[in-house]
Amino acid sequence: MTRICVAGGTGQVGREVVRQALAAGHSVAAFSRNPPGPGSTARVDGAEYFAADVTTGEGLAAALAGADVVIDCLEGRSGRALKNYADGGARLLAAARDAGVARAVMLSIVNCDRSTLGYYASKAAKERVYDRSGLKTVTLRATQFHSLLAAVFAAGSRLRVVPVVKGARFQPIAPADAATALLEEALAPAGTGHVHRTRTIGGPEVRDMEDFARQWKAVTGSRGSIVRLPLPGAMGRYLRAGLNLVPEDRHAGETFSGWLAKSADSL
Repeated sequence: MTRICVAGGTGQVGREVVRQALAAGHSVAAFSRNPPGPGSTARVDGAEYFAADVTTGEGLAAALAGADVVIDCLEGRSGRALKNYADGGARLLAAARDAGVARAVMLSIVNCDRSTLGYYASKAAKERVYDRSGLKTVTLRATQFHSLLAAVFAAGSRLRVVPVVKGARFQPIAPADAATALLEEALAPAGTGHVHRTRTIGGPEVRDMEDFARQWKAVTGSRGSIVRLPLPGAMGRYLRAGLNLVPEDRHAGETFSGWLAKSADSL
């Protein structure tokens, strides 16, 4: 049995890592700044939950105690969390080293180092922290999640519009499939050579964004009109260049339509 510490164990991927690790018979510690209380949907029975903050280091020692590996699913989307995202990674790895943790695996985004968008640039900066850490580390770069597309469509649909980005294709992946890959890397036999390695994983299908919008409409019954819109700025350039796609690294996992069918009640 392996003791796994999941950083950000209450997020959409972190919860899946916790659930799958417990189902496989491993011991799991999960931490976040505000851990869920008993009865919360973010809590998975059998895991130990800790309050810890990588921006200050508070609580990390307790969360990492006895862990063999840490899986980092933390996000830093805005404000202090975004500004300190890479530094938080360094603080987590230093605490892991002090706790005797042998390996760390982080979740990232495909081609994040080729975008100037702040969120993506922060991911790339954190990848460099992992590369320099001296621990055995793996970066798992994944394509965008099914939930991102669904959220974009739902937000526009409130105004009777289902927006799609002109010239953009997507290769979305299920959070559960990303979690499976993270666990595979966390539990893989220790290799030789460079201590840091990067793996890329993409969803099972590459389609125009409009195709996914039509699938979403069919499941949700939305009456919004599909409208193609230009997307300026760094994100628009990233998408139009196809940097969100890794067709050579398709993963035979859950399709967008399959995820929609399973998630219909919560869309």
